Amino acid sequence: MSNFWETRIEYLKGVGTQKADLLNKELKIIDYKSLIQYFPFRHEDRTKIYTINELTPDMPYVQLRGKVMQMEVIGEDAKKRLVGNFVDNEGNTMQLLWFQGVSWIMKTLKVETEYLVFGVPQFYNGRYSIVHPELELFTSAEEQTGFLQPIYNLTEKLKKRFITNKVLATFVRNLINIAYNHIEENLPNWIIQKYRFASRQNAIYQIHFPQSPEWLNHAKRRLKFEELFFIQLRLLKQNKVQKIQNAGLICEKLDLLTEFYAKYLPFELTNAQKRVCKEVHQDMTSGRQMNRLIQGDVGSGKTMVAFICMLMVVSNGSQACMVAPTEILAEQHYEGLKVFADKLGVTIDLLTGSTRQRDRRVMNERLMNGNLKILIGTHALFEDKVQFENLGLCVIDEQHRFGVQQRAKLWQKNPVLAPHILVMTATPIPRTLAMTLYGDLDVSVIDELPAGRKPIITAHRYESARLRVFEFMREELKKGRQIYIVYPLIEESEKLSYKNIMDGYESISRAFPEYFISMVHGQLSSVDKDFEMQRFKNMETQIMVATTVIEVGVNVPNASVMVIENAEKFGLSQLHQLRGRVGRGAEQSYCVLMTESKLSADARVRLETMERTNNGFEIADVDLSLRGAGDIAGTQQSGVIDLVIADLAKDAIILQEARKTADEILEKDTYLESEENLPIKNYITTYQKQASFWSRIS
Repeated sequence: MSNFWETRIEYLKGVGTQKADLLNKELKIIDYKSLIQYFPFRHEDRTKIYTINELTPDMPYVQLRGKVMQMEVIGEDAKKRLVGNFVDNEGNTMQLLWFQGVSWIMKTLKVETEYLVFGVPQFYNGRYSIVHPELELFTSAEEQTGFLQPIYNLTEKLKKRFITNKVLATFVRNLINIAYNHIEENLPNWIIQKYRFASRQNAIYQIHFPQSPEWLNHAKRRLKFEELFFIQLRLLKQNKVQKIQNAGLICEKLDLLTEFYAKYLPFELTNAQKRVCKEVHQDMTSGRQMNRLIQGDVGSGKTMVAFICMLMVVSNGSQACMVAPTEILAEQHYEGLKVFADKLGVTIDLLTGSTRQRDRRVMNERLMNGNLKILIGTHALFEDKVQFENLGLCVIDEQHRFGVQQRAKLWQKNPVLAPHILVMTATPIPRTLAMTLYGDLDVSVIDELPAGRKPIITAHRYESARLRVFEFMREELKKGRQIYIVYPLIEESEKLSYKNIMDGYESISRAFPEYFISMVHGQLSSVDKDFEMQRFKNMETQIMVATTVIEVGVNVPNASVMVIENAEKFGLSQLHQLRGRVGRGAEQSYCVLMTESKLSADARVRLETMERTNNGFEIADVDLSLRGAGDIAGTQQSGVIDLVIADLAKDAIILQEARKTADEILEKDTYLESEENLPIKNYITTYQKQASFWSRIS
């Protein structure tokens, strides 16, 4: 059966080698399977036929019935166009225009023959016209029944080569005619009955050629569930198999942790931190490898929870490491944790790209003989020469910045017992997205800020208020505070009129001549960046002019103001991350969002959201609804998030039902061996043979 779906599309009626090559290059349609799964992104209702005098300029598309009475070619070369005089059944006239394929249209279009004409009406010089309309010979049967026409995503190159929506729909219809009986059910009967789903055959037919809007909804609901169900099944299965197969260090002794709590804990943990520590402790005493994601807003205390987890493994004779995406962040973690590690007598060290070879050799020896208990570092930790005596825990900060293969390298540094994995992200992820991106990780959420932190006051200001903003900044500087000013570009662009950092640096220097200014951007070397960051941290400079390289950066409790220039050009999550650079001390902090007066509707929503709330999870939900899942997930996660029909921003309820159903099945039958789960197992083995589908490392 699977061989049928692997048949190349050139063998389908009407396609041939040339069109097959085009479809392959432009749409990645190679075989019968990829063609039938190339679903339309919308349907156009062709049930209504308008007359020309019913048209209005704001109509998105219309369908007309009538005849082309005469055709004329006007102009030459690039200005050459074909003009057809179209008359509807009531005698009203309009123009049909073609700028491409003129010769072909003249050969194929029959004058004084009745057609259905479909396109977007344009009103110019007192009359209507349609450019490059779709034409179809009229038959009375179509007038009586009407139909929902599938609209597929097509490229300009395909349209120029006359592969239109109508042509692609014909290919799909030809395929369905011969493929219908090859469409096998992939869900057990009890799921279909429980949710009253259409059969898979009907769903695939109706998603392309629905007989009514109701049938189209049935088809979408069934296929969305199916897609999300198989993603969740894979992730949950991977999680369960990991727990069955991968043993982990059992952390029963807690002597270091007890001493830390009793003598050195600098503040009372929030209830959210306590809850997460308890969840981690349960994982680390289960005898199985922990794979846990900690989501926490900026400044929620994730690093303290990570240190508590490190003390658990060190108390049990093992070692821990923490990987951060930048040297400055690694140094920040190291300096913050070394204070406590020294008091507890726990050895700790820092490994970055700047660490000298001589120091590395000593460090590697201490790791190998077990004398070094905690190692904080950057990508340098992934190197093969960095080996541990007994690595028990890997903490990965800002998970989305590390690739799958890099993380796998860390896990292989203990061949005897898989180290526990703790992933931390300061970018709150909507629940629906987390269930898909991190579906094979157990998720903990720190949704509470430490006591004493004041919410950051955020204000949106237009360019016209620039002098008042400068005056406010001057008042804060007089109080001894420091200020970040963030720009979207490094150098001026001819095409884009955004503020750029070079102009910004000059204007800030002129406006605040009595203060010292640092400048940090992506084109500086890491050494120069770190030097400027340290000057700012040490209060040698009072203003930091920067690009988004400070999004994940050094902790400066004295910085109380964040000014973001051209804030409308930043995404919501980025604005939230940047705002999180301030508000780290006891003083009231502020974020000022500067924009031009003209703003898009989406930009207004982003800015209003930032003013309204400091809650990262609420912001993430708005971001998901504005941008969609693919953009938020980013390229590293694209393999997980390449959805064909489901939309995580809109289909949260379907996703939750799909995950619940997958969990229910795997709880009873982890390896899908029962008779009732055969359709699932057959589908996975037959149609999803790619090894990566079941063996991806999350």
